[in-house]
Amino acid sequence: QVQLVESGGGLVQAGGSLRLSCAASGRTFSSYAMGWFRQAPGREREFVAAVSWSGDRTYYTDSVKGRFTISRDNAKNTVYLQMNSLEAEDTATYYCAAARAYYGGRAQAYEYWGQGTQVTVSS
Repeated sequence: QVQLVESGGGLVQAGGSLRLSCAASGRTFSSYAMGWFRQAPGREREFVAAVSWSGDRTYYTDSVKGRFTISRDNAKNTVYLQMNSLEAEDTATYYCAAARAYYGGRAQAYEYWGQGTQVTVSS
């Protein structure tokens, strides 16, 4: 069992930055690939970024490439999402998720999810 708690969301102006954090419980954090997803009101949940178990590989959806950076610190059981050059279209609830045997963008493959943190970008 893995419990995930996101933090770092908030209100920011377009062009600004935020860093989201996701703290995981348990001693097996490095056994999970981690992902960030987001869901805006009235829209389906969408993949944002993923990082492999050791952190040596990352994967992004096209709309955030060059603006967002996913990273992890296995010693701190934490995954991060640095978001720069934020746009109004980035407004959503952001969720982190953990997958033991999968690395990529398919939400169905992730076993554990956090409760989400709200990001609002004003234009």
